[in-house]
Amino acid sequence: MAARRRAAARGPINLAARVGSWSARHRKVAIFGWLAFVAVAFVLGGLVGMKNLSDAAGQPGEAGRAATLYVKGGLDRGDPESVLVQSRTLSASDPAFRSTVRDLERALGHQPGVGDLRSPYDGAGSRISKDGHSALIQFRLGAKQGPPASIERILAAVERVARAHPGLYVGEYGDASASKALADSTDRDFHRAELLSIPLTLAILLVTFGALVAAGIPLLLALTAVLAAVGLLAIPSHIWPADDAANSVILLIGLAVGVDYSLFYIRREREERALGKGREAALEAAAATSGRAVLLSGVTVLIAMAGMFLTGEKELASVGVGAMLVVATAVAGSLTVLPALLSLLGDRIEKGRIPLLGSRRRGESKVFGAIVDRVVRRPLLWVALSGGLLVALAAPAFALHTNNAGETALPPGLEIAKTYDRIQRAFPGGPQPAYVVVRAADVGAAPIRRAAAELRRRALASRELRNPVSVRASDDGTIAAIGFALAGSGTDARSEHALMLLRERLVPETLGRVPGVEVAVGGLTAESKDFNDLLKRRAPLVFAFVLGLAFVLLLTAFRSVVVAVKAIALNLLSVGAAYGLLVAVFQWGWGESILSFKSTHGVTSWLPLFLFVVLFGLSMDYHVFILTRVREAVDRGMKTEDAVVHAIKTTAGVVTSAAVVMVGVFSIFATLSQIELKQLGVGLGAAVLIDATIVRAVLLPATMKLLGKWNWYLPRWLEWLPRVSHAPATAAVET
Repeated sequence: MAARRRAAARGPINLAARVGSWSARHRKVAIFGWLAFVAVAFVLGGLVGMKNLSDAAGQPGEAGRAATLYVKGGLDRGDPESVLVQSRTLSASDPAFRSTVRDLERALGHQPGVGDLRSPYDGAGSRISKDGHSALIQFRLGAKQGPPASIERILAAVERVARAHPGLYVGEYGDASASKALADSTDRDFHRAELLSIPLTLAILLVTFGALVAAGIPLLLALTAVLAAVGLLAIPSHIWPADDAANSVILLIGLAVGVDYSLFYIRREREERALGKGREAALEAAAATSGRAVLLSGVTVLIAMAGMFLTGEKELASVGVGAMLVVATAVAGSLTVLPALLSLLGDRIEKGRIPLLGSRRRGESKVFGAIVDRVVRRPLLWVALSGGLLVALAAPAFALHTNNAGETALPPGLEIAKTYDRIQRAFPGGPQPAYVVVRAADVGAAPIRRAAAELRRRALASRELRNPVSVRASDDGTIAAIGFALAGSGTDARSEHALMLLRERLVPETLGRVPGVEVAVGGLTAESKDFNDLLKRRAPLVFAFVLGLAFVLLLTAFRSVVVAVKAIALNLLSVGAAYGLLVAVFQWGWGESILSFKSTHGVTSWLPLFLFVVLFGLSMDYHVFILTRVREAVDRGMKTEDAVVHAIKTTAGVVTSAAVVMVGVFSIFATLSQIELKQLGVGLGAAVLIDATIVRAVLLPATMKLLGKWNWYLPRWLEWLPRVSHAPATAAVET
């Protein structure tokens, strides 16, 4: 009752403050309720089961139609595999070379489920390289009826033959073997990220708080949020099937926002206690201020993530669902179980002090104070310098090229990646075929056969489409697929040019002229192009949705048109700089030797749009946190210039700590083996670092100083917007 009387005396409090106050009063219910929620979510996920996104289901455009027809005709039965036999000295006609090939054919032929076994000596010269030193044995795993042998068993059989013929190179590559290698690599990467990110985060938190208990709470909250989100993902996966990257994104985003939100809350509560407030008053102040900032930041992130659904692409929607789940869970935990734990522990949160870190500094940051003091003295100069630097970093983004990494996503250290490279050199374009899928009443009819023969002749004559040419037909004779190897790597401009030649000229002028025939061109290059085209069409809609809703949210929260517009502009600068760095590092290959990757001459197709929504949401954490403190000070009568300096100096410690946690976790992902995870880690880490330093410490105070009272400009016709309390109205100290 006393708490309620004090709250009534101070006036209305916001939603975060009410939730925090309830949780503090009912701390056992909040704590055990949270633990029960996490346990139920995780167990429920196991019971419901995860529905994964199939390859065909995630493909848009003409490539998607081709994949659908391919599956409908049963042409996807069996995973295509190739075994490369290669020698520097022997040719394919030498007895020792032939003996190795025959041994491999016998070993593969004895494996259950292996079908369509094609020898390089069956008359198809396309399976022997032009120099005669390489040969391909091709087969399909699972093409026959009955349970096929596992890919592990197939690989073991090939390895036994390779050991028996040490003078030749023998290696396998195909859909099943590449999927296994990628899955194993992903599992190792995910395990490594877990092992490294948790100790690193704990170490940063120990430096931040100087106490074991205080450092452990944010980490535990983040980990439980990740655990709950992983379980909950199974439920929406039956509507939006889950992509393989979803769990990695949940861990990445969950650790970042879970720790950030806890840092904001705990540091404010400790700050209020250091000012002399009693336990209950300090907790109420933290809930009303930092709790509100957490809620506003979380809603902003969720709004940004919701833009993923507007892409019309199932892979992005799946990743967006995972990110939204972990952010919503982290916000819920920060507003409920966190204040309950703080109420339970009180000053015991300082237990386990680290001797050298025991006297953690409180109050204003001297380093950031010195920077901000210089910035506000000459704001125009600092806006020009910092803004110019960010524009220069963002400039390479105009050369951004996106593609589907495909086989180039294989970590270069894997043996299967080396086999792929050897096949690509010996049979250029071989592992990256384009499929012309045909549907008709009878694909064996004479007009279709003649058109297909003309297509093959003209395709090979163009020198942009090459052997091996493969032909498969469905059992009922209504669907067939003709496979061509494309010039180039499969994802570069040369391959895309060959694809467009096939789509726009060769197919329309041959099979496209046969009445009653439906034709679609698919394959990796086609999937990449159609995916890029889809995102280019939908990107403006996503940008407008995210920026529009974020503007409305910030306008309502801070009652200022200028604050909302400026926040969006500054965040776009951070995102643009991150894009520019991605182009320089991964597209131009500046970081190949440092980060140990093979340049794909482009950025993974889904990454730019995903980075935009994630970075826009995450960068709002700091912006909202700092602006909340600025608004508190202004509402108490402080001048805007003084309020900005005060807010940045007092929040510098927690913003720096939160940024270091994020950058540390993201940097771990930059060291993992898969190119997509490297790009994700570099993009997120660079943007957060830029945002927490150049943007928040320089551009924000400089622009606010220049704008002065205009920072809080609100047209009269918007005066109806609700007034939100930014801090308890009383500054009295409770004993």
